[in-house]
Parts: sequence; structure tokens; C-alpha cells
Amino acid sequence: MVESPRELHGMRLIGYALGNFGLILTNMFIGVFLFQYYVYTINLDSILTSVGISLQLIFSAISSIIFGILADNKKPAKFGKRRPFLLYGLPTWVLTSIILWLPPKCPQNNSLFIPTVAFLWSILIIQSISGSSMMTVHFSMLTEQSQTHQNREKIAAAITFFQIIASILALMLPLIIESILPNPENVKWWEPSGQIVFSYMPWIGTSFTSFGVISILITFFSVDESFHKTTTLKISQKKAALKSFIHQMKTPLWDKKYRNYLSVRLFTSISGKILGVIVIPFLTYTLLFTGSKYYIYVGVSIISKMIGFYIWRKLLKKNSILKIYMICIISSIISCLLELVFLIKLLSVEFEIAFFIFTMGTILGSMYGLGLFEPPLASALIYEAADRIEDLDFDEAVSKISGVYFGLNSFIMAAGQSMASFIIGIILTGRNAENSTIITITLASMGIFYLLSLFFLKRIKLEKKFISKEALSSGVSEDDFSLKE
Repeated sequence: MVESPRELHGMRLIGYALGNFGLILTNMFIGVFLFQYYVYTINLDSILTSVGISLQLIFSAISSIIFGILADNKKPAKFGKRRPFLLYGLPTWVLTSIILWLPPKCPQNNSLFIPTVAFLWSILIIQSISGSSMMTVHFSMLTEQSQTHQNREKIAAAITFFQIIASILALMLPLIIESILPNPENVKWWEPSGQIVFSYMPWIGTSFTSFGVISILITFFSVDESFHKTTTLKISQKKAALKSFIHQMKTPLWDKKYRNYLSVRLFTSISGKILGVIVIPFLTYTLLFTGSKYYIYVGVSIISKMIGFYIWRKLLKKNSILKIYMICIISSIISCLLELVFLIKLLSVEFEIAFFIFTMGTILGSMYGLGLFEPPLASALIYEAADRIEDLDFDEAVSKISGVYFGLNSFIMAAGQSMASFIIGIILTGRNAENSTIITITLASMGIFYLLSLFFLKRIKLEKKFISKEALSSGVSEDDFSLKE
């Protein structure tokens, strides 16, 4: 009797997806508002702030690979193989995610204040390492928890939906604060508006982190790794040496298709980071938003992400994943480059707002559609790679490479975000931080990076035979699938 493939459904699916929600919620909040908070309120130099963010992402990138390989080589125990990693770094991640918003303030005449620099850099590094121990392992669970392409698309939809909710919450509360400020263009800590920001941020940071803890714990108790008790996997009990780590990294690095996928992830992560950092300065210094106008962006964010989620998921059900992925990126390229229209200074306020709603809505709707394609595509490529390993059983091969594949994926994403953060820090140094022209061009540059990601995505071709076999296991006929590909 052939054993049916493992899948996640119902509360177990929701419980798994919530773990990503908890981590993403806090990380998005930090990603969106950290630069704004330290540069415009704490008075730290933009380059030093960007270096700190880059260090955070670099350590996150390195840690992602290490924890991915450690999870691959871990012997299943009482709580499973990968599941315990959700708790290892949790206490440290909680502490650093909260105290990050309580830094020593830079004096008015010294934006290079060493205590603030040391505080920011050290906290960000520690927070990134502890967060990576959970994030990478959470993603690498996917190939073992779900063994069918159809179910992984369903899981990706749930994760994407929670990411949309997280992005809305991460943006909404800071923008609510911005809207009540008497002067949002002057928010240094010694100014009235800055004092409001400084007093509220620790409480908001604590709230987001609390949501994160609850979500991660729900995932821990929802995920079932009992299949390891009956599996025939032969997990090595030897301690992984540095040489072994390097050897395991060769598998994804030598995988041509996966290298192209990593290139796609590199450039989409650069674009995403640019938007996260630049959006609030764009609203404040280019569109000159004040008071209730900030809620325009909140409304655009909510509506466009939900509509985009619905449209891209609907299209995905009737077309191949690669085809719709490409269309999604193409729409991002066009809408990002259209932001250059805001360089024209003679536009009416009404036109600017209408055009902003259209272009930014398209950008956000497409950006948050990417989550529907990326996890299933990565899992399909991992399954292809596992199928090529001749000296291991298929399940054993998947278990031995999932961590390093997803770890390298996290590494590339963090590297892209680090590059973007550092570049933005250099661009927005000094008076450039309030220069509307520079801010607008920086925002539009997202289109260039999306264009590069499209180039590499076009080079990926999924194996019909392998995907068809996987689709058959989930009840989809080979003829049906071949029509899609």
C-alpha cells in the first residue's frame, strides 16, 4: 500500500503559517521604521544607521546558512528535528527586539555619537542571529511538512495573506503617530514632534514583539514531526565540521536552476528593502503629506495588497507558476518606473494623489503577490535536486538538503537587503535625506532591480516529468498539469 503524501490542512496549516507571521510582523516593523527612527528622531547619521542595518543583514545571512545546515544534520529527538530551533533563539530575539527602541540619544550637535552607534550595531547583530535560527528553520520545514506542489501553493497563499496583514500592521501604527505629529518634517528627539515619537516607539515595539512570540509558540505546538519516528532516514550523529558545512553548500551552489532562483530573490529583496526604507520619506518630503493624508497610504496599502492577493492567486490556479511570476514582476517594473513622473514639479495635488494611488497600489499588489510563487518554486527546485541524488532515498535526500537550500535563500535575501540599505544610507546622507528629487529617483530605481530579477527568472525551466509525478500524487492528472506548463 502506497503511503499518501504528507500535507498541511486546517488548523495545522494556519498554525504553521502563523510562525512566519510572528517573525515577519516584527521584522517588517523594524525594516520600515528603524531607519526613519534613528536618522530623523535619534539624530544618528544615515550612513552609520545603514551600516548597522547592513551588519544586521550580513549576520542574518551567515546565520541562515549555519542554522539551515545544523537543522539538516540534527538527529530527530523528542520534539522533532527542526521544530526545537523555533525556541532556541526566542528569548534573545524578544529582548533585543524590544530594547532596540530605547537607544541612547545623539546630542544635537553630534550625529556620530559613539554610544548610540555601539548600541545599535550590537543589538541588531544579536537580534539578527537569534531571528535567523527561527526563520530559516521555519521555511526549511515546508518541504517535509508538505510533499505536494498543490498543497504548498495553498500554504504559500496562507503565508502571503498573513504577510499582508503583518505589513499593514507594521506600517499603520507608525503612520498613525506620524499623522498626529504637529510637525512631521521636524521630529528630532529634542523637538515636540520627536518627543512624541520617542515616547511611543518602545510601546509599539513591545506590542509587535508580543504578537511575534504568541505566533511562534502556536507554530511550535501546531507542527508535527512525528513522521521522523517511522522514517528510514539515516541522520549522521557526528558533529558537523567546517569542511562538512562547505561541502553541503556545494549542492545548491552548483545547482544552475537554483542559482538563477537565488538571483531573482537577490534583486526582488533589494527592491523590497528600498520601498521599506524610502516610503515614509517619500510621503513626507515628496508628496508633503501631513496629518490625515498619511491614511491615504494606509488605505492604498490595505486595498491594493488584498486585491493583488486575490488576482495573483486566481491567475495562479489557471496558469503555470513561472508564467504568472513573470507577469507579476513585469507589472512591478512598469509601476516603479512610473514613479519618475513625480519629478515634474508642476503637477496638481489632486493628480499627484491619484497617480500615487495607482502606481503605489500596483507596486504593493505585485510585491505581496511574490510570496505566492517563491516558496512553492523553491520547494519544487529542492525536490528536483533531491531526485538527482542517486545514493540516497528520496525522502532522505530532501531532509538532507532542505535546510541548506532555504538557508542559502535567506542568505541571498539578507545580502540584497544589506546592499540596498547601505546604498540608501550613502544616498540619503546629510541634506539628501530631505531632498524630494533624490528620494523619488531612489524609489523609482526599484524598477531596475525588478528588471534584473525578470532576466534570471526567464532562465528557470521546471522539469515537467518530475512536477507531473508530484502533481499526480496530489490527485492532479499529468495531462492537466502539462496544459499549464
